[in-house]
Amino acid sequence: MKRILTALVLIPLVLVLVFLGPKWLITLATAAVAALAAWEYLGLAERSGARPPRVAVLVAILALFAGNFEYPDQTAAIFGFLSLGLLVYCTFRSPVERVMADASASVFCLLYTGLTLVALCNLREEANGPSLVTFALCVVWAGDIVALYVGRAWGRRKMAPHLSPNKTWEGALGSVAGSLLATGALLGLAAWLETWNSAKLSYPDDVWYWLVLAVVVNLAAQVGDLAESALKRSAGVKDSGTLLPGHGGVLDRIDALLLAAPVLWYAQVIHQRF
Repeated sequence: MKRILTALVLIPLVLVLVFLGPKWLITLATAAVAALAAWEYLGLAERSGARPPRVAVLVAILALFAGNFEYPDQTAAIFGFLSLGLLVYCTFRSPVERVMADASASVFCLLYTGLTLVALCNLREEANGPSLVTFALCVVWAGDIVALYVGRAWGRRKMAPHLSPNKTWEGALGSVAGSLLATGALLGLAAWLETWNSAKLSYPDDVWYWLVLAVVVNLAAQVGDLAESALKRSAGVKDSGTLLPGHGGVLDRIDALLLAAPVLWYAQVIHQRF
């Protein structure tokens, strides 16, 4: 029940922000989520023996989003500059025997919770940006929900018991089916809105493109979920935090999106080039 109530509160707020929020508010909200997820990740890193500089990493993440806001075509260069800055900071701040662990955790955190979510801001600024972000969110949410119930009802074959004992191949297939159903619903809603001369949802290109993309994004989301489970297991914890009732921490809630969002962004870039 806590899981359902939390989702009922957050999902409408997120969708309103996606469609109505100005660029600066989208960037600020996404940066805040990234910072919360980073704080939880740094806690996992500390349980594994590293002592990354929390404040410096959070400042770097916020600087990454600010740089992407002002200079979106220079995001890669800004990320590289901030990564080197974290390396230098750890070189002089950490005990010499811990420099590698602290610097590695810091730079990876900037990549894992910062650069990945910058992709959401970039997607939002596309011509059909709100539709793309909604596509990413619905594909991830639907896949997660269907996988949960299919896995509980019919899950028999374990997918990766050493990483996530509750995940099954049946649940994974259900997740793909859920994402395809969500995509079909979005395409149908977009077509219906078009008959009313509304472009709130816009999905150009053929239907097959979006269905294939839904499968690709879903697979990325499932790998993202498993990756975060591996990180938690290596740190010896069940949840990354307790901020969201029924969901654990922020990192637990967005783990799938951390891979799904950049995969969708790169897929769109490749599609536009070719």
